[in-house]
Amino acid sequence: MYLPVPIFGFLCDRYGPGIPSILSGCFAGFGYVLAAFTYRNPDWPFAVMVFSFVWVGMATSCMYLSAVTTCAKNFGRGKHKGLALALPIAAFGLSGMWESQVGSRLLYEKKPDGTHGDIDVFRFFIFLGCTLFAAGFVGFFLLRIIDEDEMIDEAIEELEQSGLLEDSAFFRRGHHHDQHEAYGAVQEEDDEEERQRKEEEARKKTWLLNEETSRFLSDKTMWLLAGGFFLVTGPGEAFINNLGTVIGTLYPPSMPDGEIPTSAATHVSIVAITSTIARILTGTLSDLFAPTSVPHQHRRGPNSLMSSMATLPGADAAEPQKRLEISRITFLLVFSLLMSVGQAVLASGIVQDHGERFWWVSAAVGAGYGAVFSLTPIIVSVVWGVENFGTNWACVATVPALGATLWGLLYSAVYQYAAEDNVEASSELCFGRACYAPTFWAMAASVWVACVLWLFAWRGPGGWYRRGIVV
Repeated sequence: MYLPVPIFGFLCDRYGPGIPSILSGCFAGFGYVLAAFTYRNPDWPFAVMVFSFVWVGMATSCMYLSAVTTCAKNFGRGKHKGLALALPIAAFGLSGMWESQVGSRLLYEKKPDGTHGDIDVFRFFIFLGCTLFAAGFVGFFLLRIIDEDEMIDEAIEELEQSGLLEDSAFFRRGHHHDQHEAYGAVQEEDDEEERQRKEEEARKKTWLLNEETSRFLSDKTMWLLAGGFFLVTGPGEAFINNLGTVIGTLYPPSMPDGEIPTSAATHVSIVAITSTIARILTGTLSDLFAPTSVPHQHRRGPNSLMSSMATLPGADAAEPQKRLEISRITFLLVFSLLMSVGQAVLASGIVQDHGERFWWVSAAVGAGYGAVFSLTPIIVSVVWGVENFGTNWACVATVPALGATLWGLLYSAVYQYAAEDNVEASSELCFGRACYAPTFWAMAASVWVACVLWLFAWRGPGGWYRRGIVV
């Protein structure tokens, strides 16, 4: 799901969000229908089912990016950029909850006595394929970037004024073109002129997005932001993926399931709910309390007028502070530390033999995980602008794949080692704090390192604060 994300982000920026949207519908329709018939025909190879969910994963990435990119570019320059980005991200997390309810309550098998049975997997997959194809099809027509040409022109003009384009061939050609038009005759409005105008607009857009991609990838603070994102989301995803086995270590394997005071399903819901609340809450709070940023602040060059004015004595005192301001980085650090508290609580053994306390961990990890996934794309849009947001955010959003894999392997290795060394456990199951404590102490430490990286990106040498970028 994560690995092809940069390609889909590139498509969003270059060709608009409608293309990834229709691709997501086609991918999901094909993947789920193939999965449905594979499930119905058990003789088919297992690899076919894996192949079908490759398409489902790509569909998920396409639909997510098309929605988030549309909101970022249309609303990312306004006052409510945080909420505008938080809502589709929160909806991304909530979608599984309502779809699973439809499956369990409407698309179920009936037992011979007519009572409610298990979910009908074949019908559920068909339902998902049709629903997501319809959503992608509708998105192809409705997802549009408003006044994109104007946004591109403003960005190029700001770059020209920044003093960063003096050596650019495009910059020199633009001035030559403007001078030529100043002395030229009135051009005739015909199809050839319209074609040339469209070619020029496309050339400007391509040049700007290439320039933005280059500046983004060469910015060391981007790597610090992505590194912290990797160190936080990896433990978060590994926790979610292994909830069932973690809960299973809290009580001896000999204890009947009915006597265990909690279940994995309960905590999956807790994580989903707290994650969703945190995404919407942080998006809203960042809009209310984050410092006001000016458009194109990331394009200020050392020779620009705004940079020169910023160095004048008393420039910071020119505008009195009228309200409480809390940086988005502060919100990011607070919720990340909350997540590490949950991991440390679990690692300390407080929850061992007390499953009723496990919700502390689930709520803390869910809130931290959701807040990080909401705030990071908001920070990307604020620091590097929205013109190339799809590509920029997609590059950062690939790191959870590697993080989840590495932390999942570490957790399973520690679990297996403890299971083999635990005389109270069976040959397959592990019981006790040793099954998870080393992993979750390491996860908490990983989050603390991420916070240090983000502080360096914000306040360190060459960081956003010193470059005059308000986050």
